[in-house]
Amino acid sequence: MIASVHVADLGVGSALAVIGRAPKPKDVPGLRHANVALAAPLGGSALPAPQFWRVGLVAFWDDDAAVDRFLAEHRVAKRLAEGWRVRLEPQRCFGSWPGVDADLPRSRAMTSAGPVAVLTLGRTRMTQLPRFLRTSNKAENAVIGAPGLTWTTGMAKPPFFATCSLWESADAAASYAYGQRDGAHPHAIDVDRAKPFHHQSAFIRFRPYRSEGHLVGKNPLHAHWLDGAPQAQ
Repeated sequence: MIASVHVADLGVGSALAVIGRAPKPKDVPGLRHANVALAAPLGGSALPAPQFWRVGLVAFWDDDAAVDRFLAEHRVAKRLAEGWRVRLEPQRCFGSWPGVDADLPRSRAMTSAGPVAVLTLGRTRMTQLPRFLRTSNKAENAVIGAPGLTWTTGMAKPPFFATCSLWESADAAASYAYGQRDGAHPHAIDVDRAKPFHHQSAFIRFRPYRSEGHLVGKNPLHAHWLDGAPQAQ
């Protein structure tokens, strides 16, 4: 199993059209699950401020061949082709999500060289939405400027909410997530455990291994790429 994240600036009309057309496993060979949503910067106001022109796709696949076919053939992939995309090898998962292998490691004690990507995924209980937004906003404000953070975005199409973040190292990601017991992110975890925000949720760490394209002229992973890995232009 692998995952991919695709982000592209399309213009408002095209973006709103695409978020209503998430690829479906029955139509795309090798696709396990996909969500399409509007991107939203993290931090700042208590309510997400969607970028109505920017679309994010999070997808889980059987293998690279399935992603290749999607990129070559599917209309949504062609709409997103001028943006940025990254392929991800899962390393650990806490929680569960459609299409994600149930036997992934759960331990925090994992080391890996080079950058890591983290996805947080949730299908929110609408009765808990105000509580979720208040709590997550504090964690989002804390991530901005966190040591080792390379790039991040939120994604939202209620009840689906997600974040994608890229970090220079596994240690940097873990330090933000768990390093300070009184920090905003550990507090959000504790609040959620006491009374869950979501019907279903997952926190997944990945090794990025292929980064292609650009956002606003930049490849978010280019400057921190794995030694010896091919670099996208």
